[in-house]
Amino acid sequence: MSPGEPLVGESREPPASESRDAAASESPVQTRARVQAGGLLQAGEPVVVMLSGGRDSVCLLDLVVNLGGAPHVHALHVNYGLRPEADAEERHCRALCERLGVALEVVRAERPAGAGNLQAWARALRYGAADALARRHGAVIATGHTATDQVETVLYRLAASPGRRALLGMALREGRVVRPLLELTREQTAAYCRARGLEWCEDPSNEDERYARARVRHRLLPALDAVHPAARANVLRTARLLREEAEVLDALLNAELGDERSIAIERLRALAPALARLIVVRLAEEASGTYVPQAGARVGEILALADRGGRAELHVGGLVGAVIEDGRLRMVKLPPH
Repeated sequence: MSPGEPLVGESREPPASESRDAAASESPVQTRARVQAGGLLQAGEPVVVMLSGGRDSVCLLDLVVNLGGAPHVHALHVNYGLRPEADAEERHCRALCERLGVALEVVRAERPAGAGNLQAWARALRYGAADALARRHGAVIATGHTATDQVETVLYRLAASPGRRALLGMALREGRVVRPLLELTREQTAAYCRARGLEWCEDPSNEDERYARARVRHRLLPALDAVHPAARANVLRTARLLREEAEVLDALLNAELGDERSIAIERLRALAPALARLIVVRLAEEASGTYVPQAGARVGEILALADRGGRAELHVGGLVGAVIEDGRLRMVKLPPH
């Protein structure tokens, strides 16, 4: 796609609603061919499918079985026991896996006292269990994230997180994790399940506007659709373009830092402001192992501290501290409070 081509929704594109309707009407064979063409699933490759019982994960499991064969597939279902429907959802997943001939592992867990954020705890639990299962079988981990989830993720992160990474959305592949449905919408996964005679469970928490994701889905997305019929498609296009451009920026950072985990203060001072911010963020995130986008806003303070001479330290966000010593900047991970 060249820079001069229009964004989806301009005069040469059909309205997004028409595109969604047309895509949702494709046959299961066409959907399987499209997912296979994405190259994330290889015939005969062991796959762990994260199975909640919802439409997207049910669609994913059936697709993976049809593309790679049931003997190579393991499903993982986590029963958190947090909702009255939890046991019924587990039974549904067991019945589905029996029908498809797929081995199922069920993890039951109770939220420990003082676990903090509920969604963060649940996410850590299911990905930890999936990683352990995948390592046992030398498998990739397939999740049912869709293009609809991608739009919601970009919008939520844009509102809640600073920095360019918020606009990149989810990657098709991150380590062991692959997202084969990331080019399909929620309407398409539902259409696939109906065409295949597959039932799914509806999670009532998806409608609960106490959760930020539900507010994005039920309030923000309809408002964007009212602004422009191709709003969702344009969000997806923007995320794809920015992800491609991020690879160029990462190459610049790699060229600047090489294998170093520090940078000379005078070199940092000489860099263009945007590149200096990216360098500081990169060093902070390498030190912490997690996102620290706010570190980029501390470049001016870091340089000012360096001007005073001697050794200096500055908290730059998260659990990361900047250490200025011997004319160089490095980042260290700080202990929890």
